[in-house]
Amino acid sequence: MRRFLEFIFLSVLAINTSSCNRDEVLTADLPEIIIEGDGVYTVRVGDEVRLAPDYRNAENATFEWVIDDVVVCQERAYVHYAEAVGSLYVTLTVTTDAGSASKEMRIDILEPDIPIVDIAMEDAKVAVGFTKLMIANVRKTDEEPHIHWYENDQQVAEGESYLFEATTVGTYTIRVVAENSAGSSEDSVTLTVVDAEELAFIYEFDKKDLHIVEGRDLLILPSKVGPNEGVTYSWEVDGVKSDATKQYFVFCSNELGTHTLRATATLWDNGGNTELKHDFTIEVLEEGKYRRERNASSSTLFRTVLEYTPAPGQFIGDMKTAGFTGNELTATDATKYAYTRLINDNWVSLGAFGGYIIVDFDHSVANHSDYDFAIRGNSFDGSSEPGVVWVMQDENGNGKADDNWYELRGSETGQPRTYQNYMVTYYRPAGAAMAVVWTDNHGGGGCIDYLASFHDQPYYYPTWITEDSYTLHGTRLEARNYDRSGNGSMWVQPAYDWGYADNYSERDCVDAVNSFDISNAIDALGQSVKLDYIDFVKVQSAVQSKSGWLGELSTEVCSIWEITE
Repeated sequence: MRRFLEFIFLSVLAINTSSCNRDEVLTADLPEIIIEGDGVYTVRVGDEVRLAPDYRNAENATFEWVIDDVVVCQERAYVHYAEAVGSLYVTLTVTTDAGSASKEMRIDILEPDIPIVDIAMEDAKVAVGFTKLMIANVRKTDEEPHIHWYENDQQVAEGESYLFEATTVGTYTIRVVAENSAGSSEDSVTLTVVDAEELAFIYEFDKKDLHIVEGRDLLILPSKVGPNEGVTYSWEVDGVKSDATKQYFVFCSNELGTHTLRATATLWDNGGNTELKHDFTIEVLEEGKYRRERNASSSTLFRTVLEYTPAPGQFIGDMKTAGFTGNELTATDATKYAYTRLINDNWVSLGAFGGYIIVDFDHSVANHSDYDFAIRGNSFDGSSEPGVVWVMQDENGNGKADDNWYELRGSETGQPRTYQNYMVTYYRPAGAAMAVVWTDNHGGGGCIDYLASFHDQPYYYPTWITEDSYTLHGTRLEARNYDRSGNGSMWVQPAYDWGYADNYSERDCVDAVNSFDISNAIDALGQSVKLDYIDFVKVQSAVQSKSGWLGELSTEVCSIWEITE
């Protein structure tokens, strides 16, 4: 049987072969264009890019490269010199006697790889003896840039930093230049150095109209003050001189109604004295007057996001993971974004230290004997990014979070390396894909790294903040993160004992939900405050640190709700 089948097969093959030869019908294959990847080529202005596909069946072929209906090349490969930023679409047609094949490719032309640089500092008048370590914030480039520092056009240093020391009265322009083969950029700051007695006498306050509930302490703290030597302070309450002699004042009264307060700072020098006076009005309000009781229609879930002001961070503006649209251009846009995320139980990042979110409820949340409200984060064992929690009563009944905040005590309250009234100023980067530089009110500073491997939004600086710098403040906890591997591959962010959002605490955290007790409220002096209820909750990112390739520590919030008895 096998032999018979083989004979039949060979016979058919012979017949087919004979037929083909007799008719002389030959079939040639069409040419093919083989492109690796997605056919998108990237080049920077001033550089060349070579488009050189592979081909099949392209013997004796002709080639035609077309851009905007213009033939630009008739060779197997095309070299394009990039002159302007933008995208170009290139169509290649390969033709042989058998026919033609075409493919479209794209050339994305980027800006030159110039190392944009800026100094995170504004022009200032300083006293003799002032020192400042200046940092060059440089956008990363493929080619390592050279950095030069100049003081009044005389080169004084090279590298990422320069220590300026004000030894002599005068005007000093500090200029930094970063350059590579693609080009250069520069930034400068002017410092006017004067004798200490010539510095402006400053004693300023952010608010002059204040209110407080009867019997509670109200700390009145200046926002800016200087110099600190040769100055005396005095205070008057309702026209009566107080014994207080500090820069700040603690007001407390059980008498309802409006009270007046006057602060006087006197600078004594050889030529006499200079006085700065500030007058305040303080409304003392009745305890519980504007409490909103829960009813049958009340919800345990937060009602509204009143404010969302994050610090810069890798998820701020991120459209891939964090859900931004790129159209968040106002504070209202930002709160809408945060509300949409939270109402769907999605996380909202608060960025680096100081970033915060404020929510309210449709009723006053009562202080029970146990936990009163909860905050869901995304912590897990080895990854805690704690946020300090603050509460507020709507003391004046206007529905706005413009009353007095009270911090909820946590395990780090009162610890030596926990800083109250800590302030950080963030500076807008000079260009895309640059780190965000920050300075604090303790003489420190650093940057929020741009992580190009994970995120591609141009900036970590919030798009709806129009100022070139902004300042956030709150309570800062000591950083605990560390590299367990020793080679930067495994960063650990341990939990804090209790009292913080987004914190994997054994005491108050279950399934990434932290619970909070209003009875832990403290005032600005660290003293316990009795609050029967609250109306607003604020979560504030509490650590200024970063974990290598993971980036900055940033508190995340997924939802906030009341715990009912």
